[in-house]
Amino acid sequence: MKSTVEPLDKISERINIYLTVDTQMLSGYFNIHDPAPLYMRKLSHQLEEYITGSVKSAKRYSSIFYKLKCTSKLDEQYTEPLMYAIRRHYSINKAIRVKEFTKFKRRNWILLATSVAVVILSHLSVPMLLNPENTFHSGLGNSLDIFSWVLLWRPIDTLLFSWNPYLKDICLLDKLASSEAIIISDEK
Repeated sequence: MKSTVEPLDKISERINIYLTVDTQMLSGYFNIHDPAPLYMRKLSHQLEEYITGSVKSAKRYSSIFYKLKCTSKLDEQYTEPLMYAIRRHYSINKAIRVKEFTKFKRRNWILLATSVAVVILSHLSVPMLLNPENTFHSGLGNSLDIFSWVLLWRPIDTLLFSWNPYLKDICLLDKLASSEAIIISDEK
């Protein structure tokens, strides 16, 4: 007997975000206190949480689609402003995340450069101050090596391993900002 349940890998390849577009549901998609036109309004927290929850299982190569269900021809006129507001929202969030990533990289490169400068200065100046025949010199040299590793560890670790969440978020926000919208008419 064959299993009818698809594996999780197949499910996360194509993600559909279902939204009902009618005049009653539309007011719940936006911030009720925002007086801007419909296409410029900020999304409500509930809609943002729903979209975020829907794409939680998204992988790098997953495709995301917005499926908009319209109950009448009159409601179809709201699909374009809704999609414009959603795309605008996620484009702004993507720009913010790219700015944070740039700041993250710049800050860590500056920290690494400062750490390297301190290590070089300490390795150059300490041997000049002490007599090389003194046994204290070798102990201080070993301590200086340990200090150098401790000082350089954090910036190197951060630059090598902490950038992936930024790129994952940027990729997901880009997909949400540019995903295709499919209109499903439910006329009787």
